[in-house]
Amino acid sequence: MSAKASVAVIGVGIMGSSIAGRLAEEGHPVTVFDLDRDKVAALVKKGAAASESAAAATAASEFVITSLNTAAIVRSAVFGARGIAESGAAHKMLIDMSSIDPVATREMAEELRKKTGMAWVDAPLSGGAPKAAIGKLTVMAGGSEGDVQNARAVMDSLCANYTHMGPNGAGQTTKLVNQVLCALGFQAVAEAVRLAEAGGVDAARIPQALAGGRADSNILQEFGPKMAARDYTPTGRIDNMLKDLEAVQAFAGGQRLPLPLTGAITELHRLFIAAGIGAEDTAATMKYFEGF
Repeated sequence: MSAKASVAVIGVGIMGSSIAGRLAEEGHPVTVFDLDRDKVAALVKKGAAASESAAAATAASEFVITSLNTAAIVRSAVFGARGIAESGAAHKMLIDMSSIDPVATREMAEELRKKTGMAWVDAPLSGGAPKAAIGKLTVMAGGSEGDVQNARAVMDSLCANYTHMGPNGAGQTTKLVNQVLCALGFQAVAEAVRLAEAGGVDAARIPQALAGGRADSNILQEFGPKMAARDYTPTGRIDNMLKDLEAVQAFAGGQRLPLPLTGAITELHRLFIAAGIGAEDTAATMKYFEGF
């Protein structure tokens, strides 16, 4: 293994591009593949190499990171034509940093292992593109103990908190927990900001005023100022949050588990998307209070 492990990044949207950029800055040889050639070109300017397929990117790399929107897209990238599995081998590892269904994750991990011998670690993240860019992500990992440890050759360049949660699928289950807390937290901050404004208080000062108290949180400190300023710089999309919330609902439904607040926030996200702001940053939920 090289001093800095070689990494392919498949999918270079908001998160994938931040991941690839960080790895390149840290000295990893990075190869990227995405159907959006402009996004690939932007990363080539930062030192990454472009690849014409997921299979070719995998062939050039020891580790393969996927950062994709759905389990169906991950499956296509792994097992489809010119996909990762075509170049998979026992000495390589797939690290899926997408947020997808835990059951699908377990099934694909087992299929890839049987077909190629290639290990799979599910490694969904929290912290968004800003934390990826500075290597401060929180990652909840699923896989064997040995595989999760070996993935540190890459993850140590990306994470401040990297926790092994159990076998394949456990990382994705933990991400569902994370998304429930985040979605409710984002909405709580949005409502608190609007309450402050309605009462004539400078909402931008709320995070400072509440710092260190029980109401404090990373979400308040990061998104309170953004929401107060109506700063909708992309960090994470509303429609991606709905995808995760619907995955939570599907899982909870299978367990007959009542999650009333999660149900309410899921319906709010459907409302946001129906209003046409699904592709916008989470902070754009403030538009709800302005009639969109």
